[in-house]
Amino acid sequence: MSRSLNRIWVHFGLWIAATVLSTVALLSAASWIYSSIQYNKFYQALPDAVRVELDDLIARDLDDSARAIQIYNQYWHGDVRFSEQLSLLIGLIVCLPFGLTVGFWVSRYVTRPLASIVEVSQRVEQGDFSARAVTNGARGEMAEVVHSVNTMIDSLHDLESERLATAASISHELRTPITVLKARLHALCDGVIPINDTELQTLLAQTEHLGRLVNDLHTLSMAEANQLPLEQERLNLALLVSETLEHMQPQLQDANMALDLTLDPQAEEAAGDIRADPLRMRQIITNLVSNAVHHGASGHWLGVAVAPVYDEQGLAWVELSISDAGPGLPKELRAHPFQRFAQAPGKRARDSSGLGLSIVRVLTELQAGQVQAGISEHGGARFTLRFARA
Repeated sequence: MSRSLNRIWVHFGLWIAATVLSTVALLSAASWIYSSIQYNKFYQALPDAVRVELDDLIARDLDDSARAIQIYNQYWHGDVRFSEQLSLLIGLIVCLPFGLTVGFWVSRYVTRPLASIVEVSQRVEQGDFSARAVTNGARGEMAEVVHSVNTMIDSLHDLESERLATAASISHELRTPITVLKARLHALCDGVIPINDTELQTLLAQTEHLGRLVNDLHTLSMAEANQLPLEQERLNLALLVSETLEHMQPQLQDANMALDLTLDPQAEEAAGDIRADPLRMRQIITNLVSNAVHHGASGHWLGVAVAPVYDEQGLAWVELSISDAGPGLPKELRAHPFQRFAQAPGKRARDSSGLGLSIVRVLTELQAGQVQAGISEHGGARFTLRFARA
């Protein structure tokens, strides 16, 4: 019931109905007052004897009797029909300004939030994302509309900020290896530095960085546009994690990180099965482990766990957590660890594209999963992913 009363059309209808009823009441009151004044003039003009007689007739409820009508016809001055019309006219003269004033006020009161929304929309169209609509006392559905518009502006502002930051980061990431390549190639062509394996390895590393950045951008753009092909099938997440970590052992050994792999016995059976794309799942695991190696190698520990879990609604999930004992996420990243190029240009590792965690989030959500970042039991970063059990 309360939800229905909060509808915009219900509010508007109630206000209009109240305005109409008030106007009719005022019209009736004005007509009654005028009629009372006319009757009082008629009554005061009566002779004393006739007045006493009329009072007696009214007291005996005979005001419609032949004698009462004779008194009215004899002593009432003026046309009765004209008096009624004049009474109605005076009532209209009094009610018309009132009705128009109240009608415009009600219209203004109801549509004031809409005017605020229109003004804010025009400012946003010009690129001013600081503008916000105000409720101006509106409640119910109209207040929800204003709140939704402001939320949409917040999202647009975040998207615009992310777009500008992404453009700046991409230009920085592209400019650095291109500058290095250009300078060294000029030096090689001019004979300033000799061509040797070391120099070629340097050029190859810059080229691979460019390729990695372009590939990550392409994957992220395709995934966010829902155009990334997925070949989902039933697979065991625990076995997939074990196979992926086995291939990444050399990387972990180079970083001197001890692997602490915890697999729930049920996770190695059907309880650990999910429906996902094996290639994209390997990409998710690889990105998270590489992120731990890049930023948490100082802790020399990597914790990976897979276990079946149930949420508060009793739904079955398979949970994957990857933790490290490094310094953890910087303060400026904790609020938005999965944002593109979350760290400012120049603060990222040279061999990182800055898109790994963004790809993890998009690929996880694209496969109906959930991901969140937190703090591990060793004080480092912890990333927890959940996929619905198949």
